[in-house]
Amino acid sequence: MSMVQDPRDELVEAGAIVPVYRRDDGHPGLVVVRRTPWGIHGGQLAFPGGKRESGDRTILDTALRETWEEIGLSRESVTVLEPLPPLETWTTGFRIHPFLARIIHPHEWRRNDREIAEVLEVDLQDLARPEAQGEETIRFPSWPKPYTIHYYQVGRYKLWGATYRILEPLFPRLLAGEWEI
Repeated sequence: MSMVQDPRDELVEAGAIVPVYRRDDGHPGLVVVRRTPWGIHGGQLAFPGGKRESGDRTILDTALRETWEEIGLSRESVTVLEPLPPLETWTTGFRIHPFLARIIHPHEWRRNDREIAEVLEVDLQDLARPEAQGEETIRFPSWPKPYTIHYYQVGRYKLWGATYRILEPLFPRLLAGEWEI
């Protein structure tokens, strides 16, 4: 699918952390957030992150600051394993710079309730089940026509869009144990 965003528009730079950890049962885990209903990505599942601000020295600083602000995960609890390829959202004008990171799982999440409705911990092996993967045709007012999107089912939510496009190529590599989590 090609981006519907006008290429002449300037993209907003954003950083995100893709947090992974080893669950108590030994399986690899992933953390995603569900955004609050308001805002440009309202209600969607995403990785912690957001727009670059003038005080951020690097886009990694942006990702780490936003992760702290959104879910209370300190820089000291994050070890970057690999910077991932940046990608652009299809309609909202963001260029996201994701960073795969092993985290020290906190005792409890400190969620910013103005931005984050829920913090979800996902067993990656659950996403590997065929019934957790799907596709559907959707249409948004800003899209010129309906498009088929792919998604992972996470509880009662669908993880799709840029978040899916970040996770999808990583997924088999995470399951294969390419990184020590």
